[in-house]
Amino acid sequence: MMLIQIRAGPYEFKGKLEQEFAPKTCAKFLELLPYKQQVIHSRWSGEAVWIPLGDLDLGLEFENHTSHPSRGDVLLYPGGYSETEFLFAYGSSCFASKQGQLAGNHIITLTEGHENLMLFGRLVLWHGAQPIEFSLSK
Repeated sequence: MMLIQIRAGPYEFKGKLEQEFAPKTCAKFLELLPYKQQVIHSRWSGEAVWIPLGDLDLGLEFENHTSHPSRGDVLLYPGGYSETEFLFAYGSSCFASKQGQLAGNHIITLTEGHENLMLFGRLVLWHGAQPIEFSLSK
C-alpha cells in the first residue's frame, strides 16, 4: 500500500493511493509528485476544495470514477465536459461543474487527519486559497 502525504494549509493528512482500482490515473499522479499548488473552494460540489488544471491533457480516461466522493477522498477529473481538476472532499459533496454533474477518478482515500478536514475546508471557504502539497509518505 502506497501512502501519500498531503500538506494543506496548516494541516497534514495521509492517504492510501488507490492503485488497485485506478492504476493508470495513479501512475500519472505519481509522475507529478511532489505536486505543489493552491486549492480554492469548490463552486458547485458542496464541501470540497479543488485545483483547476484548465486544458491540461493527462491522456487519461475514467477509472474508479464517482460523482459522490466520501469525506477525505481525492478525485482527479481527466477533463472532457469540464476542465481537468483535482477535487478534495472535506464533507458532503456531489462533484459538479457549470456543465452539470461530473465523475472523477478516485485516487486517494484519507487514512489519517480526518479530524482536521472540516477545519481545513472552512479555512479555504472563509479565508481563500491555501497551499497544498502532495508527496510520497516516508
